[in-house]
Amino acid sequence: MKQLIIVLILMSAASFTYANDNRERVNQTLDALHHNASIADMDEYFNLYHDTAVFIGTDASEVWNKEAFKAYAKPHFDKGKGWTYHPKTRNVYFSPNQDVAWFDELLDNESLGETRGTGVLIKEEGRWKITQYHLTIPIPNALADSVAKQIKAAQ
Repeated sequence: MKQLIIVLILMSAASFTYANDNRERVNQTLDALHHNASIADMDEYFNLYHDTAVFIGTDASEVWNKEAFKAYAKPHFDKGKGWTYHPKTRNVYFSPNQDVAWFDELLDNESLGETRGTGVLIKEEGRWKITQYHLTIPIPNALADSVAKQIKAAQ
């Protein structure tokens, strides 16, 4: 009986370590994403995205596959002008088998202020790849009606 308890404890510890390792790697991937965007490193930035990735920007028209997003980013990155977002908080969640992760994060941006990134990553060949990233600008509820009217007027 003692051996069974020891085995169960060891299995629980291994599972906890595995989950923490995945969380750390997802956080490292997202931190690298923001860093590489900030320094306009096109290759390293886009290597973090899965080949089938989708980027959804703040404008309703900005729903891009990886190649379209690269085409958008290239002229900016070629000039050394990336975009800088500083993570303030981040929550990461995992599928039961630990091969899919999703997240939400609050970010700080000099021109936009507080923004939110949400997305999905998949684990492929031991590496976490971003399959979807969605950047939004959270609107305080007290301003929602006014902002909605401005958006409608601009359409």
